[in-house]
Amino acid sequence: MQEKTENNKNKTEGFMKSVLVLMISQLLIKLLGFVYRVYLTNREGFGDEGNAIYSGGYQIYALLLTISSIGVPNAISKLVSERVAVGDNKGAHRVFKIALMTFGIIGLIGTLILYFGAGYISNVILQIPESELTLVALSPAIFFVTIASVLRGYFNGRDRISATAKAQTLEQIFKTVLTVVVVEIVVLLYGQNVTIMAAGANLATTLSVILSFGYLGLYYKIYKKNMITDIKENITYKAEKVTKVVKNILFVSIPITLSAIMSTLNKNIDSITVVRGLKKFLSDGEAKIQYGILSGKVDTLITLPLSFNIAFATALVPAIAAAIAKKEIQSASKRISFSLLVTIIIGLPCTFGMIIFAQPIIDLLFPNATSGALLLQISAVTIIFSVLAQTVNGALQGLGKIMVPAVSSFIGLIAKLITNIVLIQIPWIGVNGAAIGSIINNVLVFMISYYILARTIKLDVKIYKCVIKPILATAIMCICSYCLYLLLLGTFIPAKIITIISLVFAIVIYFMAIIALKIFTKEEIYMIPYGTKIYKLLERLGIYKENEKQAN
Repeated sequence: MQEKTENNKNKTEGFMKSVLVLMISQLLIKLLGFVYRVYLTNREGFGDEGNAIYSGGYQIYALLLTISSIGVPNAISKLVSERVAVGDNKGAHRVFKIALMTFGIIGLIGTLILYFGAGYISNVILQIPESELTLVALSPAIFFVTIASVLRGYFNGRDRISATAKAQTLEQIFKTVLTVVVVEIVVLLYGQNVTIMAAGANLATTLSVILSFGYLGLYYKIYKKNMITDIKENITYKAEKVTKVVKNILFVSIPITLSAIMSTLNKNIDSITVVRGLKKFLSDGEAKIQYGILSGKVDTLITLPLSFNIAFATALVPAIAAAIAKKEIQSASKRISFSLLVTIIIGLPCTFGMIIFAQPIIDLLFPNATSGALLLQISAVTIIFSVLAQTVNGALQGLGKIMVPAVSSFIGLIAKLITNIVLIQIPWIGVNGAAIGSIINNVLVFMISYYILARTIKLDVKIYKCVIKPILATAIMCICSYCLYLLLLGTFIPAKIITIISLVFAIVIYFMAIIALKIFTKEEIYMIPYGTKIYKLLERLGIYKENEKQAN
């Protein structure tokens, strides 16, 4: 019995270490993403109009990318982890090889569609003719990302998540550096031509994708030696026809992809409806600027928590699939419940922090384009529901309920489309209608998905522990940090430094509040990497007592 408990503890620690690796990776990725976004927005000759051209083309690319590859990593990781869990290493590798061939063809088709359809998409669908060059520049990336997605899924399924994290981090490093380099070269050659500058920025994306793919390919070549040994030591292997394997891959990947498509279409709805709706009472140039504020600044900021939280959604799929394959239902339930708690703890302070510090944050990051605070405040409400939906849908995919996220996302998408069409064309609402549409979308997706999850597996989610205490910790953070901000405003300290001090203070206060309120039990602290050391420190500080039982 003790041995079984120890095994479960080790598995949970392994799961949380994977989450931590992904979180650190996503933190670096987002910070680097901020660097090039801030650079572009503040670059003379680019600004909000450049963001509109850049983002319009990028969202179409993201849609085709989603169709060809986004569902692939989770699908492959689920199928591979299920086979590895029962000792079928040969079957796991066969899934990988067949997926590589299948999605390579799909990725190539996506590249050709974007390249040859760039003119029609930019002129007719987006009504932003300047985005044609950006689409052409992005087209080769689809093929390479699709192949890389298969590799990432295989590594995740074999518990090599660090390889995926490193590849994504390297890609963002390349993208940040190359964006600055390519745009500056464009300015030297063509002057401050916003169309060519936007195309150059997206060309940097393509180049970074190719370099990241090169890293994954090299890692696979090195890792292949160990993999061959695993295949030779195969415990169980059940031969399957290629058509059946393809069918299994598509059976899992298509619903996951459909769910991802709905999420991507959420932004495509904005790219198609915002400029159209605003043109009814604004000039063409002003309409593009408003869309540029939404897509360039606001979306960049509110997706930050999603990038952190995606670690749970990514790690949950193979972890839960493996647990279910071995009939370890309790282990799966604990991981899901703990992931939901941490998701709430991540989402709440980000939501209210951006509402309170909206203008100071924009002033800090985008000093040459400081509009959009109200839009950010409204959009920030989506954060908590977005991150929760992300975790819940990851859990559902791991449990095999792969159609639920797609259906809930579709319902949310329809609500978003209707809201955008109705509200954006109202002059006193304008672009804020897109933010309201996103709130309605994410609330619906979360509610539907959570309802199904709760009916599928028993969860240990207590209102007082998972909702009341995090809200109280967030309230303490907001009050303390904003009071400090107001106190410092009257001093000699520059406003940007005050914002940084206040945000850092908010983070410190929030962590102190979480500890003081004892949101995590001893068992949950042990789930965290280095949890044993953390708990002993808290004991020495007198916050937790030895053998203390908590009734959260």
